[in-house]
This record gives sequence, structure tokens and C-alpha cells, in this order.
Amino acid sequence: MTGHAAPGQPAKLNLALRPRRNRRTPWSRRLVQETALTVNDLIWPIFILDGQNRREPVGSMPGVDRLSIDEAVRAAEQGARLGIPAIALFPYTDPALRDDTGSQAFNPENLVCKALRAIKSAVPDIGLVTDVALDPYTSHGHDGLMRGDEIINDETVAALVAQSLNQARAGCDVVAPSDMMDGRIGAIRTALDAANFEHVQIMAYAAKYASAFYGPFREAVGSGGLLRGDKRTYQMDPHNSDEALREVALDLEQGADMVMVKPGMPYLDIVRRVKDEFGAPTFAYQVSGEYAMIMAAARNGWIDGDKAMIESLVCFKRAGCDGVLTYFAPMVAEKLTRGL
Repeated sequence: MTGHAAPGQPAKLNLALRPRRNRRTPWSRRLVQETALTVNDLIWPIFILDGQNRREPVGSMPGVDRLSIDEAVRAAEQGARLGIPAIALFPYTDPALRDDTGSQAFNPENLVCKALRAIKSAVPDIGLVTDVALDPYTSHGHDGLMRGDEIINDETVAALVAQSLNQARAGCDVVAPSDMMDGRIGAIRTALDAANFEHVQIMAYAAKYASAFYGPFREAVGSGGLLRGDKRTYQMDPHNSDEALREVALDLEQGADMVMVKPGMPYLDIVRRVKDEFGAPTFAYQVSGEYAMIMAAARNGWIDGDKAMIESLVCFKRAGCDGVLTYFAPMVAEKLTRGL
């Protein structure tokens, strides 16, 4: 705090006010720390593919591999040892199995269903989150069904209900609709309850933006080169903030147990508004583009990758997230368990 001083003289300071005192020592910084990141905050997204003993690197995501189901089981076992509460499964579907209706999404023997059964059998105490959207299965790369060039909403919702029930029967704990169709949360909740899956939770991608940060993910699930047009008629406009609150309100009213903002760091203002407005369990997805940027900068020696990784996740917590989907999950968990 400065006082008035004669011209040419230094301003007088109130030296009783020294915020730096609390920052002077490590123990003091720990005492006054406002935000804590723990292993309990992590959900680990895993890409799966067909075959046995396969690990296939995702070129645009250094350190991330597509895993065959047996390798995914081993990853789940690793996650459980590290204390990670949940993993989220995303399939790489053979292009020969893709079609306009995404029919593999409803196949009880698809990759996701087989992985759910294998992981649940081997690691029963880890949570299993499944993506509900058609883009990993469609030949056109969209999250919904198409009529001409239009994504048709209500027919897509019926397909998403069928996909959700298929995943519930295979043993998922949480369905996570990421499609952004109108009315899908209510329809899925009603169908799950009617089929005696009332215990299956819904984590709604309630505010999912039409973002440039998804490119590496689309490579990982094999949909990027297939996409016809773009997704702006159903994913949100990055210019909008109030709209996100309307979307979240609708999903909560329809039965969502948890809500998600996607992408993550570029949308922390949305996370903060959602948490302040609703107080509901709020998550964010540190998406593939965010991960890729940090990893690329770290590999070029431009930033300290470990510190940037931790700092980025602390930012999510500070903004109001109860948890984060992040490809850094196993690396962060290792560091947190060692007290770093």
C-alpha cells in the first residue's frame, strides 16, 4: 500500500502488510494453499483396438497408445494400483466395420463391450466410463445419424439410447453422452431406469464446443479423415458462454448426475460459471490438443513438461472442477503418490 510522497521522493509503504511472508517457506506455502490436486481427481481416457498384445502409438499424442483389450486390462490394473478412480474407454473401429448408421455401436460384441467385460472381471473396483456417441462407428465421422447433409436429432437420440443400453448390459458404471443432441439425457435416463439400470450414472458432456483442439483424438479413434463437413450444427459455438448454462440446466433437469465442459483449459471460464451456478459435480476434459501442445513443447525443451502438466491440472481444480479426464492421468498419479 502506497502513501502520498513529495515529488521526487519514494512512496511510503505500509510494511505491516507483507503477503510475501506466507510465501517465504515451503511449509508455510503448504499451509495456505487453497487448491489441492489428488489422484482422486483423475479419469484416464484409454483408446482400444482389436487384436492381442497390441500397443499402437498415436502419432499426434506422444506417449499415448491404442491398446488391445488385454493391454487395456493391464492399464486398468496399473490405474487401480495408482489409485485412479476411473478410466474412460474410446474405441478405434476397423473402417470395414463402419457404416452410415454406426451399427457397431449396438453390437454386444463390439470392442467397448468386450473391454468392459474383461476389465470389470479383472479390476472390479475401478470405475468404467463409456462414450455415448456414434462418431467412432460411422462412415461419415459424425456423432449422429445423417439425412443428406443434415444431422437428424430425434432418430439419433433413439440410437444413443440403444448404445447406452448395450454398454450398460456389458457392465459400464457411467455412460457419458458426448454427442450434444437435444433431449438425449432424459431419453437415456428413462431407458436405463426402465431396464433396471437405475444405478448407472450419466456424465453429460453438457457444454461441448466445436473446437479446433480435437484433432489428435479424431486421429486416435480413426474418424478424422472420414468427417464430412463439420460439427457446428450440434456442438457449441466457442463464442458463447450463456448458452452453456442453458445446456447444463437442461441436462441436470433431465437426470444427469455429473456434467462436463469440453475442451478444458481454453474454457475454464465456463467451468467456473457452471460450478457457481449449479453446484453440481462438474468435470472437464483436458482434450487431445491440449495434451499434444504440452507434450510437443516439452519435447522441444521449451517448457518443463512435468511442471506444466501439474500446473495445468491444478488450474482445472482452481476453476471448480471436481475431476478431470486427462491423458496425463498415470503420469500425474505416479508423481502424486511420490509426493511431488
